Amino acid sequence: MSYQRIDRISEEVRREIDAIIREELNDPRIDGTFSVTRADVTGDLRYAKIHISVLEDDKREDLMQALKNARGYIRRALGKRMIIRYSPELTFISDKNIEYGVHIAKVLADAAPRPEEEKAEDEQKS
Repeated sequence: MSYQRIDRISEEVRREIDAIIREELNDPRIDGTFSVTRADVTGDLRYAKIHISVLEDDKREDLMQALKNARGYIRRALGKRMIIRYSPELTFISDKNIEYGVHIAKVLADAAPRPEEEKAEDEQKS
């Protein structure tokens, strides 16, 4: 099976799972502060790792537990929505890349000189 096909299927799985979670699950632990960032489907289409990014740290554990509890329902709904040979077994993984990016942006912003500091340095050099 080609990598392009797996990549297409992975992206379709990501989109469909995002839609299923947002539209069909009525668990109060699931709110709009998450994003399905990536789906990694194996070559035989039997397993998929679903990466979930949560914006609020205090809601991460509740959301991940709700998704784990709804895994069977999500898998069945995915099988109905997509025409693939197997509906993959789902594993949900907390994705912290967005948090890491925000942290790096803050570090860079703190390390960069402020415009006032640059003016003061230029005046001192003159």
